[in-house]
Amino acid sequence: MWRDFVVTFLQLNTIFLSMIMEAIPFILLGVIVSGLIQTFLSERWIARLLPQNRYLASLLGCGVGLFFPACECGIVPITRRLIRKGVPLHAGIAFMLTGPIINPVVLFATYIAFGNDWRMVLIRGGSAVVVAYVTAIVISYLYPKLPMRLHEAAIMETAAGAGDASSARFANDGLREPLQRRLYDVMLHAIEEFFSVGKYLVLGAFIAASMQTFIPTSSLMHMGSNPVTASLVMIGLAFVMSLCSEADAFIASSFRSTFSVGALSAFLVFGPMIDIKNTLMLLGVFKGRFVIVLIALVAACTLGTSLLVGRLFG
Repeated sequence: MWRDFVVTFLQLNTIFLSMIMEAIPFILLGVIVSGLIQTFLSERWIARLLPQNRYLASLLGCGVGLFFPACECGIVPITRRLIRKGVPLHAGIAFMLTGPIINPVVLFATYIAFGNDWRMVLIRGGSAVVVAYVTAIVISYLYPKLPMRLHEAAIMETAAGAGDASSARFANDGLREPLQRRLYDVMLHAIEEFFSVGKYLVLGAFIAASMQTFIPTSSLMHMGSNPVTASLVMIGLAFVMSLCSEADAFIASSFRSTFSVGALSAFLVFGPMIDIKNTLMLLGVFKGRFVIVLIALVAACTLGTSLLVGRLFG
C-alpha cells in the first residue's frame, strides 16, 4: 500500500511539475506583453483603433490572436491589461478565446501532429473563430457593464482618475521620456502581473494534476458512444487535462482511432479556451457568475461546432 502511495504521489508530482514548466515561458511572455501594453499604449490610441460597432470589434478581437503566440495561461494577463486600457469586454473575450488557438505556433503544431493535414488546421482555426465570435457577441448583450472583481474595479477606477493627466503627459513629453525608464516600467508591470496570476497557475496545475492522477482517462472514453456524448467527453477531457495549446494537438491525434473528427475538434477548441488553470485565473479577474456563464457559452458553442464538423467531415 505504501508503495502504491509513493507511485501515485510521484505521478501527481511529475504531471504537476510538467504543467508548471510548460506554462511558465508563456506566462512570462504574456506578462511582458502586458507590461508593454501598459507602458506604450495609451487609452486614447486604443479607443481610436477599435471600431465602436460590437460586431466589428469582436471580429477584430478574433483576428488579433494571429499576432500573439501565447497559450491559454499567458493570454489572461494580456486580456486583463487590454480591458484595463479600455478595450470593450466583448473584444477582449474574443481575443482571449482565439489567441491560444489561431496563432501561427499552435496552427503549425496542429499541422505536424495530424500528419501534415491542413484540413484539421482549418477545422480547428475556423471552429475557434466561430465559437469565440458567437460567445463575444452574446457576452456583449448580457454584460453591458464590466463584471470585474472588486479589486480589479478599484484598480480601473484609480487608473481612470489618473487617465487625463497621464494621457497629457504621454502626448506632451512621453516620446522624450528616457527609453531606459520606460523599459523599467515594463518590467515592473510584468513582475506585478506575474505574481498576480502565478498563484492561480500553481493552484490550477495542482488540481488538474490531481484529477489526471485519480480519474482514469479510460472511464471517460467509454462514454463516447455517440457524437453528442463523444464531444462532451472530449470537452471534459480537455478541461481536466489542461494541456498547453502548443502541445494538445499531439495528444488529440492519439485519439484518432477512438473518436471522430467532430469530437477531436471539440478537444482542440475547448481546451485552449477553458481549462482548470485559466479558469482559476479568470476567477481572479472576473466575478464568479460571469466566469460560469462564459464557460457555459464556450461549451455550448463548442458542442454545436463539433457536431457540425462531424456532419461535414465525419
